[in-house]
Amino acid sequence: MWSWQLSKIKKSIANPNAVAETRRNKLSQMRHDNVQDQTSGSYFFTKIGQWQHLLELIVASNVLAMVLALAEARSWQALETARVLQYMCFINWVILSFSALVGYFQEFFAKFSQKMALILGFILLQLVVLFTTCAVNIIQYWASPSTDFSEQVLFQGVGLHLSYGILLGAFCMRYLYMREQWLKQQYSELNARIQAMQARIHPHFLFNSLNSVVSLIAIDPDRAENMLISLSRLFRASFQELKLVSLGEEIDLCQQYLSIEKMRLGERLKVEWNIQATSLELKRVTIPLLTLQPLLENSIFHGVEKVLQPSTISVLVEILQNQVSIVITNPYSHDTIKSRQGNGIAIENVKQRLKAYYGQTVKFQVYGGVSLYTTVVSYHYRVK
Repeated sequence: MWSWQLSKIKKSIANPNAVAETRRNKLSQMRHDNVQDQTSGSYFFTKIGQWQHLLELIVASNVLAMVLALAEARSWQALETARVLQYMCFINWVILSFSALVGYFQEFFAKFSQKMALILGFILLQLVVLFTTCAVNIIQYWASPSTDFSEQVLFQGVGLHLSYGILLGAFCMRYLYMREQWLKQQYSELNARIQAMQARIHPHFLFNSLNSVVSLIAIDPDRAENMLISLSRLFRASFQELKLVSLGEEIDLCQQYLSIEKMRLGERLKVEWNIQATSLELKRVTIPLLTLQPLLENSIFHGVEKVLQPSTISVLVEILQNQVSIVITNPYSHDTIKSRQGNGIAIENVKQRLKAYYGQTVKFQVYGGVSLYTTVVSYHYRVK
């Protein structure tokens, strides 16, 4: 189990002091893979079912109910509490019914452009007001049938309530439009930020990989040629469009990178993989492209290369209860820990990219012991 394995790793560290932790990021709660969905449809028709945004609408609608009741009474002295409650109940019922219908027909609204979706939503809101008014009139008639039931009884107050519905619709659509524009701006900033961070990772990896090839050319040209072929395959994958990939694909990418490093380091490098997940889980679980590779690169550069004797890098990958846990352990010496602290660009990028996709569920910690350096990464995954 993950908890037992992690506790075992921590016990093996003589003095487990946290060297680095993730810093908070307000934009991290947004998910990059929702950008396409948000830009293709209206914010309202994708977010209204969430409690946070629905609560905002209800609070604003109650303020509108108070304004309408006050306008009808024309003074604070003439304002009746019962009348205010009637307005609040009516408007809240309309908002909740509208939200439920929009959530049910969300796929239908997603087929239209933003402008058409807002128009259809406005019409739907008026229909909700109409049916609610008629239902209230029927209930009132059954409670006290003073006259014969007629169209006049059925549609009593419909015109007034529809005018309220138009006001409520204009208010809601304006509010939702402003929210959508704000959301698009946040997603655009997030997308640009992730692109920039990935762009910083690529040169860093290329520089170290080419150094590996150069160091091998003089020793064994044939192996250097094979190394360049593997490197070209690796970069063909790494230069893909910015996206989430399956955890299995990321592991394959890392294994290609490690094969390159094994050619260069020979017997000095040994890698132990412990994957506690099925092949189906590895295909379904997602992770940002080039997330594990920089961590393994740091483990080799600051751990294996600084130790002349054969060294082992251990990689534990576990998927348990909707959470991905990754533990990377490598040797290190106290003489190299200072230099390691000065080369934290790749680690910082990985932290920021993970948090940009998975928000506050990401936990990133690094522990330094007597002779082991352990990196622990965990996050709540989403299905690909």
